Amino acid sequence: MKENKMGTERIDKLMLSMGLPIILSMVLQAMYNIVDSMFVARMPDSGGIVHAGELAVNALTLAFPVQMLIVAFGIGTGVGVGAMLSRQLGQKDEKGVAQTAGNGIFLGIIITVVFMIFGVFGSKAYLKTQTSDPVVLNMGTQYLKICTVFCFGNVLYGIFEKLLQSTGRTVLSTTAQITGALTNIVLDPIMIYGLIGCPAMGIAGAAYATVIGQIVSLVLALVFQITKNKEIKMGLTFLKPHVRTIRGIYQIGFSAIVMQTLMSFMTYGVNIIFGTISQQIVTAYGIFYKIQQFVFFAGFGLRDAITPLTAYNYGARLKDRIVQCIRWGLIDTITVMIFGMFILQIFAHSLAQIFGLTQVTESLCVSAMHIISVGFVFAGVNIALQGVFQGLEAGNASLIVSLLRLLIIPLPLAWLFSHSALATTAVFWAFPIGEAAAAAVALLLLKWTFSPRVAPISNPAKPRTKNKI
Repeated sequence: MKENKMGTERIDKLMLSMGLPIILSMVLQAMYNIVDSMFVARMPDSGGIVHAGELAVNALTLAFPVQMLIVAFGIGTGVGVGAMLSRQLGQKDEKGVAQTAGNGIFLGIIITVVFMIFGVFGSKAYLKTQTSDPVVLNMGTQYLKICTVFCFGNVLYGIFEKLLQSTGRTVLSTTAQITGALTNIVLDPIMIYGLIGCPAMGIAGAAYATVIGQIVSLVLALVFQITKNKEIKMGLTFLKPHVRTIRGIYQIGFSAIVMQTLMSFMTYGVNIIFGTISQQIVTAYGIFYKIQQFVFFAGFGLRDAITPLTAYNYGARLKDRIVQCIRWGLIDTITVMIFGMFILQIFAHSLAQIFGLTQVTESLCVSAMHIISVGFVFAGVNIALQGVFQGLEAGNASLIVSLLRLLIIPLPLAWLFSHSALATTAVFWAFPIGEAAAAAVALLLLKWTFSPRVAPISNPAKPRTKNKI
Protein backbone atom coordinates (compact mmCIF):
# COMPACT_ATOMS: atom_id res chain seq x y z
CA MET A 1 0.00 0.00 0.00
CA LYS A 2 1.54 3.34 -1.06
CA GLU A 3 2.40 6.12 1.40
CA ASN A 4 -0.57 8.35 2.21
CA LYS A 5 -0.12 12.13 2.00
CA MET A 6 -1.83 12.55 5.39
CA GLY A 7 1.32 11.24 7.03
CA THR A 8 3.84 13.27 5.04
CA GLU A 9 2.60 16.69 3.87
CA ARG A 10 2.64 19.85 6.00
CA ILE A 11 -0.38 19.94 8.35
CA ASP A 12 -1.26 23.60 7.69
CA LYS A 13 -1.22 23.08 3.93
CA LEU A 14 -2.93 19.69 4.13
CA MET A 15 -5.72 20.95 6.39
CA LEU A 16 -6.55 23.70 3.91
CA SER A 17 -6.27 21.45 0.85
CA MET A 18 -8.60 18.92 2.47
CA GLY A 19 -10.81 21.40 4.30
CA LEU A 20 -11.51 23.96 1.56
CA PRO A 21 -13.25 21.52 -0.82
CA ILE A 22 -15.36 20.22 2.08
CA ILE A 23 -16.18 23.79 3.11
CA LEU A 24 -17.16 24.63 -0.46
CA SER A 25 -19.48 21.64 -0.68
CA MET A 26 -21.06 22.27 2.72
CA VAL A 27 -21.51 26.00 2.10
CA LEU A 28 -23.18 25.12 -1.18
CA GLN A 29 -25.38 22.70 0.76
CA ALA A 30 -26.34 25.60 3.03
CA MET A 31 -26.96 27.78 -0.01
CA TYR A 32 -29.48 25.42 -1.51
CA ASN A 33 -31.22 25.15 1.86
CA ILE A 34 -31.48 28.95 1.74
CA VAL A 35 -32.62 28.93 -1.88
CA ASP A 36 -35.21 26.27 -1.00
CA SER A 37 -36.67 28.51 1.71
CA MET A 38 -36.41 31.62 -0.46
CA PHE A 39 -38.41 30.10 -3.31
CA VAL A 40 -40.95 28.63 -0.89
CA ALA A 41 -41.29 31.98 0.93
CA ARG A 42 -42.32 33.62 -2.34
CA MET A 43 -45.09 31.15 -3.13
CA PRO A 44 -48.20 33.12 -4.18
CA ASP A 45 -51.32 33.17 -2.01
CA SER A 46 -53.98 30.78 -3.28
CA GLY A 47 -57.17 29.09 -2.16
CA GLY A 48 -57.92 31.85 0.34
CA ILE A 49 -54.60 31.31 2.16
CA VAL A 50 -52.98 34.62 3.14
CA HIS A 51 -49.18 34.81 3.52
CA ALA A 52 -48.91 31.31 2.02
CA GLY A 53 -45.16 31.69 1.55
CA GLU A 54 -44.49 32.51 5.20
CA LEU A 55 -46.73 29.64 6.31
CA ALA A 56 -44.76 27.34 4.01
CA VAL A 57 -41.48 28.48 5.58
CA ASN A 58 -43.02 27.75 8.98
CA ALA A 59 -43.86 24.23 7.76
CA LEU A 60 -40.27 23.72 6.56
CA THR A 61 -39.00 24.89 9.95
CA LEU A 62 -41.17 22.35 11.78
CA ALA A 63 -40.09 19.53 9.44
CA PHE A 64 -36.41 20.46 9.67
CA PRO A 65 -35.60 18.55 12.91
CA VAL A 66 -36.43 15.24 11.20
CA GLN A 67 -34.25 16.13 8.22
CA MET A 68 -31.48 16.91 10.71
CA LEU A 69 -32.05 13.52 12.33
CA ILE A 70 -31.59 11.78 8.98
CA VAL A 71 -28.34 13.67 8.51
CA ALA A 72 -27.34 12.77 12.08
CA PHE A 73 -27.41 9.04 11.43
CA GLY A 74 -25.99 9.25 7.91
CA ILE A 75 -23.14 11.64 8.67
CA GLY A 76 -22.54 10.25 12.18
CA THR A 77 -22.14 6.73 10.84
CA GLY A 78 -19.93 8.16 8.11
CA VAL A 79 -17.72 9.90 10.69
CA GLY A 80 -17.15 6.59 12.47
CA VAL A 81 -16.42 4.86 9.17
CA GLY A 82 -14.09 7.65 8.04
CA ALA A 83 -12.10 7.81 11.28
CA MET A 84 -11.68 4.02 11.38
CA LEU A 85 -10.61 3.97 7.75
CA SER A 86 -8.05 6.74 8.30
CA ARG A 87 -6.52 4.85 11.23
CA GLN A 88 -6.54 1.53 9.35
CA LEU A 89 -4.95 3.17 6.32
CA GLY A 90 -2.25 4.54 8.61
CA GLN A 91 -1.73 1.01 9.96
CA LYS A 92 -1.73 -0.50 6.41
CA ASP A 93 -4.64 -2.81 7.36
CA GLU A 94 -6.18 -3.52 3.93
CA LYS A 95 -8.68 -6.14 5.13
CA GLY A 96 -9.86 -3.89 7.95
CA VAL A 97 -10.35 -1.04 5.46
CA ALA A 98 -12.57 -3.18 3.22
CA GLN A 99 -14.52 -4.55 6.21
CA THR A 100 -15.18 -1.07 7.59
CA ALA A 101 -16.30 0.35 4.24
CA GLY A 102 -18.68 -2.55 3.55
CA ASN A 103 -20.26 -2.46 7.00
CA GLY A 104 -20.71 1.31 6.69
CA ILE A 105 -22.81 0.80 3.56
CA PHE A 106 -24.82 -1.95 5.28
CA LEU A 107 -25.60 0.41 8.18
CA GLY A 108 -26.65 3.13 5.73
CA ILE A 109 -29.22 0.79 4.18
CA ILE A 110 -30.69 -0.06 7.61
CA ILE A 111 -30.95 3.64 8.53
CA THR A 112 -32.72 4.37 5.25
CA VAL A 113 -35.38 1.71 5.83
CA VAL A 114 -36.12 3.01 9.34
CA PHE A 115 -36.72 6.58 8.15
CA MET A 116 -38.82 5.44 5.20
CA ILE A 117 -41.17 3.68 7.63
CA PHE A 118 -41.32 6.79 9.82
CA GLY A 119 -42.10 8.94 6.79
CA VAL A 120 -45.10 6.85 5.79
CA PHE A 121 -46.63 6.37 9.23
CA GLY A 122 -45.29 9.10 11.52
CA SER A 123 -44.95 12.39 9.64
CA LYS A 124 -48.33 13.91 10.49
CA ALA A 125 -48.29 12.79 14.13
CA TYR A 126 -44.85 14.34 14.59
CA LEU A 127 -45.90 17.70 13.12
CA LYS A 128 -49.03 17.79 15.30
CA THR A 129 -46.77 18.07 18.36
CA GLN A 130 -45.60 21.49 17.11
CA THR A 131 -48.60 23.11 15.42
CA SER A 132 -52.37 23.03 15.28
CA ASP A 133 -52.61 25.23 12.17
CA PRO A 134 -54.25 23.02 9.49
CA VAL A 135 -52.52 24.79 6.60
CA VAL A 136 -49.05 24.47 8.13
CA LEU A 137 -49.80 20.87 9.13
CA ASN A 138 -50.84 19.91 5.59
CA MET A 139 -47.83 21.62 4.00
CA GLY A 140 -45.41 20.11 6.50
CA THR A 141 -46.80 16.60 6.06
CA GLN A 142 -46.45 16.77 2.27
CA TYR A 143 -42.86 17.96 2.51
CA LEU A 144 -41.72 15.59 5.25
CA LYS A 145 -43.19 12.44 3.69
CA ILE A 146 -41.33 13.00 0.45
CA CYS A 147 -38.02 13.80 2.17
CA THR A 148 -38.15 10.71 4.39
CA VAL A 149 -39.50 8.14 1.93
CA PHE A 150 -36.75 9.06 -0.56
CA CYS A 151 -33.99 9.66 2.01
CA PHE A 152 -31.64 6.96 0.68
CA GLY A 153 -29.70 9.53 -1.35
CA ASN A 154 -29.12 11.64 1.75
CA VAL A 155 -28.06 8.77 4.03
CA LEU A 156 -25.88 6.77 1.66
CA TYR A 157 -24.13 9.84 0.29
CA GLY A 158 -23.02 10.57 3.87
CA ILE A 159 -21.26 7.18 3.92
CA PHE A 160 -19.61 7.40 0.50
CA GLU A 161 -18.52 10.98 1.19
CA LYS A 162 -16.48 9.75 4.17
CA LEU A 163 -14.95 6.92 2.14
CA LEU A 164 -13.57 9.51 -0.26
CA GLN A 165 -12.53 11.95 2.46
CA SER A 166 -10.73 9.26 4.47
CA THR A 167 -8.16 8.91 1.68
CA GLY A 168 -7.85 12.66 1.14
CA ARG A 169 -10.03 12.76 -2.01
CA THR A 170 -12.11 15.68 -0.83
CA VAL A 171 -12.23 17.20 -4.33
CA LEU A 172 -14.22 14.19 -5.54
CA SER A 173 -16.68 14.29 -2.63
CA THR A 174 -17.04 18.03 -3.20
CA THR A 175 -17.74 17.51 -6.91
CA ALA A 176 -20.53 15.08 -6.06
CA GLN A 177 -21.97 17.44 -3.46
CA ILE A 178 -21.83 20.48 -5.76
CA THR A 179 -23.50 18.64 -8.62
CA GLY A 180 -26.36 17.54 -6.39
CA ALA A 181 -26.74 21.02 -4.92
CA LEU A 182 -26.84 22.66 -8.35
CA THR A 183 -29.44 20.11 -9.45
CA ASN A 184 -31.59 21.06 -6.47
CA ILE A 185 -31.21 24.79 -7.10
CA VAL A 186 -32.17 24.45 -10.77
CA LEU A 187 -35.16 22.21 -10.05
CA ASP A 188 -36.56 24.31 -7.17
CA PRO A 189 -38.28 27.08 -9.16
CA ILE A 190 -39.25 24.66 -11.92
CA MET A 191 -41.06 22.26 -9.58
CA ILE A 192 -42.38 24.80 -7.05
CA TYR A 193 -43.85 27.30 -9.53
CA GLY A 194 -44.46 25.01 -12.51
CA LEU A 195 -42.04 26.23 -15.18
CA ILE A 196 -41.11 24.82 -18.64
CA GLY A 197 -44.05 22.43 -18.68
CA CYS A 198 -43.69 21.04 -15.16
CA PRO A 199 -46.86 21.22 -13.02
CA ALA A 200 -46.76 23.69 -10.11
CA MET A 201 -46.31 21.51 -7.01
CA GLY A 202 -45.68 24.16 -4.36
CA ILE A 203 -44.00 22.86 -1.23
CA ALA A 204 -44.07 19.28 -2.57
CA GLY A 205 -41.98 20.51 -5.50
CA ALA A 206 -39.35 21.80 -3.08
CA ALA A 207 -39.21 18.36 -1.47
CA TYR A 208 -38.86 16.53 -4.79
CA ALA A 209 -36.11 18.92 -5.90
CA THR A 210 -34.25 18.22 -2.65
CA VAL A 211 -34.34 14.42 -2.87
CA ILE A 212 -33.44 14.38 -6.57
CA GLY A 213 -30.38 16.51 -5.81
CA GLN A 214 -29.37 14.11 -3.03
CA ILE A 215 -29.72 11.10 -5.32
CA VAL A 216 -27.52 12.78 -7.94
CA SER A 217 -24.82 13.34 -5.29
CA LEU A 218 -25.02 9.69 -4.22
CA VAL A 219 -24.70 8.34 -7.76
CA LEU A 220 -21.62 10.47 -8.46
CA ALA A 221 -19.99 9.56 -5.13
CA LEU A 222 -20.56 5.87 -5.87
CA VAL A 223 -18.97 6.23 -9.31
CA PHE A 224 -15.95 8.02 -7.82
CA GLN A 225 -15.57 5.35 -5.13
CA ILE A 226 -15.54 2.56 -7.70
CA THR A 227 -13.29 4.24 -10.25
CA LYS A 228 -10.95 6.52 -8.26
CA ASN A 229 -10.67 5.39 -4.64
CA LYS A 230 -8.30 2.47 -5.14
CA GLU A 231 -7.01 2.37 -1.53
CA ILE A 232 -10.43 1.10 -0.43
CA LYS A 233 -11.09 -2.23 -2.10
CA MET A 234 -14.68 -3.36 -1.60
CA GLY A 235 -16.75 -6.44 -2.38
CA LEU A 236 -20.19 -7.82 -1.59
CA THR A 237 -18.72 -10.14 1.05
CA PHE A 238 -17.76 -7.13 3.16
CA LEU A 239 -21.42 -5.97 3.32
CA LYS A 240 -22.06 -8.83 5.75
CA PRO A 241 -22.44 -7.30 9.23
CA HIS A 242 -19.40 -7.78 11.44
CA VAL A 243 -20.12 -7.06 15.11
CA ARG A 244 -16.63 -5.89 16.03
CA THR A 245 -16.47 -3.55 13.04
CA ILE A 246 -19.91 -2.07 13.71
CA ARG A 247 -19.01 -1.60 17.36
CA GLY A 248 -15.83 0.19 16.31
CA ILE A 249 -17.71 2.45 13.91
CA TYR A 250 -20.16 3.56 16.57
CA GLN A 251 -17.57 3.89 19.32
CA ILE A 252 -16.23 6.74 17.20
CA GLY A 253 -19.34 7.84 15.31
CA PHE A 254 -21.79 7.68 18.22
CA SER A 255 -20.69 11.07 19.52
CA ALA A 256 -21.17 12.59 16.05
CA ILE A 257 -24.63 11.02 15.81
CA VAL A 258 -25.52 12.32 19.24
CA MET A 259 -24.19 15.77 18.36
CA GLN A 260 -26.32 15.98 15.23
CA THR A 261 -29.28 14.39 17.02
CA LEU A 262 -28.99 16.96 19.77
CA MET A 263 -29.10 19.67 17.11
CA SER A 264 -32.33 18.08 15.91
CA PHE A 265 -33.77 17.84 19.42
CA MET A 266 -32.65 21.39 20.20
CA THR A 267 -34.39 22.72 17.09
CA TYR A 268 -37.50 20.70 17.92
CA GLY A 269 -37.46 22.01 21.50
CA VAL A 270 -36.84 25.56 20.32
CA ASN A 271 -39.79 25.29 17.91
CA ILE A 272 -42.05 24.30 20.81
CA ILE A 273 -40.68 26.93 23.24
CA PHE A 274 -40.74 29.72 20.66
CA GLY A 275 -44.22 28.61 19.58
CA THR A 276 -45.52 29.65 23.01
CA ILE A 277 -44.39 33.20 22.18
CA SER A 278 -45.56 33.47 18.55
CA GLN A 279 -45.47 31.65 15.21
CA GLN A 280 -43.52 34.60 13.77
CA ILE A 281 -40.56 33.94 16.06
CA VAL A 282 -40.58 30.25 15.03
CA THR A 283 -40.42 31.28 11.37
CA ALA A 284 -37.75 33.92 12.10
CA TYR A 285 -35.57 31.39 13.92
CA GLY A 286 -36.03 28.89 11.09
CA ILE A 287 -34.79 31.46 8.57
CA PHE A 288 -31.89 32.48 10.84
CA TYR A 289 -30.90 28.85 11.34
CA LYS A 290 -30.52 28.30 7.62
CA ILE A 291 -28.54 31.54 7.25
CA GLN A 292 -26.18 30.58 10.07
CA GLN A 293 -25.58 27.25 8.34
CA PHE A 294 -23.31 29.12 5.91
CA VAL A 295 -20.99 29.81 8.83
CA PHE A 296 -21.39 26.57 10.79
CA PHE A 297 -21.09 24.37 7.71
CA ALA A 298 -17.75 26.05 6.97
CA GLY A 299 -16.69 25.15 10.52
CA PHE A 300 -18.00 21.61 10.07
CA GLY A 301 -15.99 21.32 6.84
CA LEU A 302 -12.80 22.09 8.74
CA ARG A 303 -13.85 19.65 11.47
CA ASP A 304 -14.24 16.98 8.81
CA ALA A 305 -10.65 17.63 7.75
CA ILE A 306 -9.39 17.70 11.35
CA THR A 307 -10.88 14.27 12.18
CA PRO A 308 -9.21 12.10 9.49
CA LEU A 309 -5.92 14.02 9.78
CA THR A 310 -5.81 13.52 13.54
CA ALA A 311 -6.96 9.89 13.25
CA TYR A 312 -4.37 9.01 10.61
CA ASN A 313 -1.46 10.48 12.55
CA TYR A 314 -2.76 8.98 15.79
CA GLY A 315 -2.82 5.58 14.10
CA ALA A 316 0.68 6.19 12.72
CA ARG A 317 1.88 7.36 16.19
CA LEU A 318 3.22 10.72 14.94
CA LYS A 319 2.98 12.95 18.01
CA ASP A 320 4.24 16.22 16.49
CA ARG A 321 1.73 15.97 13.67
CA ILE A 322 -1.13 15.32 16.10
CA VAL A 323 -0.20 18.49 17.99
CA GLN A 324 -0.13 20.45 14.73
CA CYS A 325 -3.58 19.07 13.84
CA ILE A 326 -4.94 20.47 17.10
CA ARG A 327 -3.27 23.87 16.71
CA TRP A 328 -4.13 24.48 13.09
CA GLY A 329 -7.62 23.08 13.57
CA LEU A 330 -8.33 25.63 16.30
CA ILE A 331 -6.77 28.53 14.41
CA ASP A 332 -8.56 27.85 11.13
CA THR A 333 -11.97 27.09 12.64
CA ILE A 334 -12.03 30.08 15.00
CA THR A 335 -10.96 32.37 12.14
CA VAL A 336 -13.83 31.15 9.95
CA MET A 337 -16.37 31.57 12.75
CA ILE A 338 -15.22 35.13 13.58
CA PHE A 339 -15.50 36.06 9.91
CA GLY A 340 -19.03 34.65 9.85
CA MET A 341 -19.95 36.61 12.96
CA PHE A 342 -18.94 39.90 11.31
CA ILE A 343 -20.92 39.05 8.17
CA LEU A 344 -24.12 38.45 10.17
CA GLN A 345 -23.58 41.53 12.32
CA ILE A 346 -23.08 43.82 9.32
CA PHE A 347 -25.51 42.38 6.77
CA ALA A 348 -28.35 41.11 9.00
CA HIS A 349 -31.00 43.41 7.49
CA SER A 350 -30.01 42.66 3.90
CA LEU A 351 -30.03 38.90 4.52
CA ALA A 352 -33.47 38.96 6.17
CA GLN A 353 -35.00 41.03 3.37
CA ILE A 354 -34.40 38.43 0.65
CA PHE A 355 -37.19 36.22 2.05
CA GLY A 356 -40.04 38.69 1.66
CA LEU A 357 -41.18 38.23 5.27
CA THR A 358 -43.70 40.35 7.13
CA GLN A 359 -42.19 43.29 9.02
CA VAL A 360 -42.54 41.61 12.43
CA THR A 361 -40.92 38.35 11.32
CA GLU A 362 -38.11 40.17 9.53
CA SER A 363 -37.32 42.24 12.64
CA LEU A 364 -37.15 39.10 14.78
CA CYS A 365 -34.84 37.44 12.26
CA VAL A 366 -32.46 40.42 12.40
CA SER A 367 -32.43 40.30 16.21
CA ALA A 368 -31.58 36.59 16.11
CA MET A 369 -28.61 37.23 13.81
CA HIS A 370 -27.25 40.09 15.92
CA ILE A 371 -27.51 38.23 19.23
CA ILE A 372 -26.75 34.58 18.44
CA SER A 373 -23.72 35.33 16.25
CA VAL A 374 -21.93 36.74 19.31
CA GLY A 375 -21.31 33.13 20.35
CA PHE A 376 -19.72 32.03 17.07
CA VAL A 377 -16.14 32.41 18.33
CA PHE A 378 -16.87 29.96 21.17
CA ALA A 379 -18.61 27.65 18.70
CA GLY A 380 -15.36 27.59 16.71
CA VAL A 381 -13.52 26.17 19.72
CA ASN A 382 -16.21 23.54 20.25
CA ILE A 383 -16.37 22.45 16.61
CA ALA A 384 -12.58 22.15 16.19
CA LEU A 385 -12.08 20.21 19.41
CA GLN A 386 -14.92 17.84 18.61
CA GLY A 387 -13.06 16.99 15.40
CA VAL A 388 -9.93 16.35 17.47
CA PHE A 389 -11.79 14.20 20.00
CA GLN A 390 -13.29 12.07 17.22
CA GLY A 391 -9.86 11.62 15.63
CA LEU A 392 -8.37 10.53 18.96
CA GLU A 393 -11.26 8.09 19.53
CA ALA A 394 -12.38 10.11 22.56
CA GLY A 395 -16.07 10.00 21.72
CA ASN A 396 -17.23 10.69 25.27
CA ALA A 397 -15.44 14.05 25.34
CA SER A 398 -17.14 15.10 22.10
CA LEU A 399 -20.46 13.89 23.49
CA ILE A 400 -20.11 16.00 26.64
CA VAL A 401 -19.42 19.13 24.59
CA SER A 402 -22.44 18.40 22.38
CA LEU A 403 -24.73 17.90 25.37
CA LEU A 404 -23.65 21.17 26.94
CA ARG A 405 -23.84 23.41 23.87
CA LEU A 406 -26.97 21.94 22.31
CA LEU A 407 -29.20 20.73 25.13
CA ILE A 408 -28.22 21.09 28.78
CA ILE A 409 -27.57 24.84 28.70
CA PRO A 410 -29.51 26.50 25.83
CA LEU A 411 -32.92 24.81 26.10
CA PRO A 412 -33.52 25.49 29.83
CA LEU A 413 -32.28 29.05 29.34
CA ALA A 414 -34.55 29.55 26.32
CA TRP A 415 -37.52 28.28 28.34
CA LEU A 416 -36.62 30.58 31.25
CA PHE A 417 -36.12 33.63 29.01
CA SER A 418 -39.39 32.90 27.16
CA HIS A 419 -41.23 33.84 30.36
CA SER A 420 -39.49 37.21 30.68
CA ALA A 421 -40.94 40.58 29.72
CA LEU A 422 -38.47 40.84 26.82
CA ALA A 423 -39.00 37.27 25.63
CA THR A 424 -38.83 37.99 21.88
CA THR A 425 -35.16 39.01 22.13
CA ALA A 426 -34.05 37.49 25.45
CA VAL A 427 -34.56 33.91 24.23
CA PHE A 428 -31.81 34.33 21.64
CA TRP A 429 -29.18 34.87 24.35
CA ALA A 430 -29.53 31.23 25.41
CA PHE A 431 -27.37 30.16 22.45
CA PRO A 432 -24.17 32.25 22.90
CA ILE A 433 -24.24 31.51 26.64
CA GLY A 434 -24.38 27.78 25.87
CA GLU A 435 -21.48 27.98 23.40
CA ALA A 436 -19.26 29.92 25.84
CA ALA A 437 -19.82 27.52 28.73
CA ALA A 438 -19.26 24.47 26.50
CA ALA A 439 -16.00 25.93 25.13
CA ALA A 440 -14.57 26.28 28.64
CA VAL A 441 -15.36 22.63 29.34
CA ALA A 442 -14.01 21.52 25.93
CA LEU A 443 -10.59 23.04 26.69
CA LEU A 444 -10.44 21.14 29.98
CA LEU A 445 -11.43 17.93 28.20
CA LEU A 446 -8.65 18.49 25.66
CA LYS A 447 -6.09 18.53 28.45
CA TRP A 448 -7.51 15.37 30.01
CA THR A 449 -7.68 13.59 26.63
CA PHE A 450 -4.20 14.63 25.46
CA SER A 451 -2.34 13.43 28.56
CA PRO A 452 -3.12 9.67 28.37
CA ARG A 453 -3.48 9.33 24.58
CA VAL A 454 -0.92 11.61 22.93
CA ALA A 455 1.64 12.69 25.54
CA PRO A 456 3.13 9.16 25.98
CA ILE A 457 3.86 8.81 22.24
CA SER A 458 7.58 9.07 21.44
CA ASN A 459 8.51 11.41 18.61
CA PRO A 460 10.53 9.93 15.72
CA ALA A 461 14.18 10.91 15.64
CA LYS A 462 13.69 12.82 12.39
CA PRO A 463 10.18 14.28 12.08
CA ARG A 464 8.96 14.33 8.53
CA THR A 465 7.63 17.85 8.56
CA LYS A 466 7.78 20.92 10.73
CA ASN A 467 5.10 23.55 11.10
CA LYS A 468 5.60 26.84 12.83
CA ILE A 469 2.82 29.11 13.92
